[in-house]
Amino acid sequence: MINRRIYNEILVSLKQFPVVGIIGSRQVGKTTLAKEIKTDYKNSIYLDLELPSDYNKLEEAEIYLQDNADKLIIIDEVQRKKDLFPLLKALVDKKRVAGRFLILGSASQELIRNSSETLAGRINYHILSSLSIDEIGFSDEKINDLWIRGGYPLSYLAKSNYESLVWRDAFIKTYLEQDLPQLGFRIQANQIRKFWTMIAHLHSRIWNASQVAKSMGLSYQSINHYLNILNNTFIIRQLSPYHINIKKRLVKAPKVYIRDSGLLHSLINIQNKEALSSHPILGYSWEGFVIEQILNVLPKFSSPYFYRTHAGAEIDLVIGSGNEKLIAIEIKYSLNPKIGKGFQIAFNDLGCEEGFVVYPGHENYRISENVSVISLPEVLKRITNITKA
Repeated sequence: MINRRIYNEILVSLKQFPVVGIIGSRQVGKTTLAKEIKTDYKNSIYLDLELPSDYNKLEEAEIYLQDNADKLIIIDEVQRKKDLFPLLKALVDKKRVAGRFLILGSASQELIRNSSETLAGRINYHILSSLSIDEIGFSDEKINDLWIRGGYPLSYLAKSNYESLVWRDAFIKTYLEQDLPQLGFRIQANQIRKFWTMIAHLHSRIWNASQVAKSMGLSYQSINHYLNILNNTFIIRQLSPYHINIKKRLVKAPKVYIRDSGLLHSLINIQNKEALSSHPILGYSWEGFVIEQILNVLPKFSSPYFYRTHAGAEIDLVIGSGNEKLIAIEIKYSLNPKIGKGFQIAFNDLGCEEGFVVYPGHENYRISENVSVISLPEVLKRITNITKA
C-alpha cells in the first residue's frame, strides 16, 4: 500500500530535477514507495545505507556513482553518509540531467541543512506522511481503524487492535532508544519519552514552553530543544497562528499536535474506540486526526493556520489556497454540531469565502449562507476541488 498521489508527484519531479528527496518519519513507507518507483526505472540501482554491503559500495563514492551515471541511483537512509551531498552537487553540475538521484531520509533538519548548502536549485523534496483516508477508503470501519491505530502501515494493517498497539509500543521504544541516537540526537530516552507523553496530553492545545518546562523541572531552552527534535523527525506538527494586520490581540504561539493518531493513543494508553469515547482527549484527538487528513490532500503551496484572538474568536483551521481565498474549518466531534459566536466573529475578521464544520456524521447540509456541516470524506473532496480552482 503506497501513497499514489505522492508517488505520481515524485515521478513528475524525476522528470524535472536531477535530485529528488523523500523525507518522513521512520517506518512510514519511504522504502516501499522507493522500491515501487524503481520498477518504473528498469535502469536503476537501490542502495540501503543501513546495510554494510551497500554502505561499503560508497566508500569510493565518486568512482561508484560515475560508473553508474546512466542509471537512477536510489539512496536510502542517506543521512548516514552526509559527505555525499557535495559530491552529488559536483556530479549533477558535470552532467545535469533529470532523474539522476532519488534520496530518502528520516531527519528533515539534517537533510535539508546539508542539501540547501550544496543542492539548491537541483533538488525537490517530497514529505511522505502516514496512510490517509484517500488511500485506504471512505468506509466508517476503515476511518475508525485509521483513527484508532494511526497510519503507519504495519500498525494500520495489523490483524487486531492489540497487535497494532504492540507494534506502536515497539515503534516508540525503538524510536527513543535507537533512532534518535542514530540521527545524532544525544538525549536520555526516559526524558524525551516523558516529554512526548506530556505533548500527548496537550495535543491540539496552544504551546506554552514555560509551563511545560516548569512541569518537567527543565529549562525553557531544553523544552524547545525537545520540541524541535520531535518536529524535525516528523513526530509532531506545529500549526502556526494566522497573523493579519487588524486591531485584534492575536494568539501568537503555535498549536502542537502529534501527527499520528495511533501514536497519540498509545502514549495515553487508549487501546480501542470504546476507551477513546470515554476519555477527555476524544474531541482533541478527532481535531488532530481531521487536520492531518486535510493537510495530506492540500497542494504543496497551500498555507494552513489556526486563528485565535485573546477575546475568544477562533477557527480550528484556516487554509490559504494561494488565490487570496481563505477557507475556514471548524472541527466538532458531535452528530449535532453547532458553531459559536467566536467562529462567526473570526470568519468575518478574516473575510473567509467559505466555511466547513467537519463532524463524524454522513449528512452534508448548509447552516448559513457560507458555512456547511460536512463529513470528513466530503470535506477532503471539497478542499481538493477548491484549492485546485
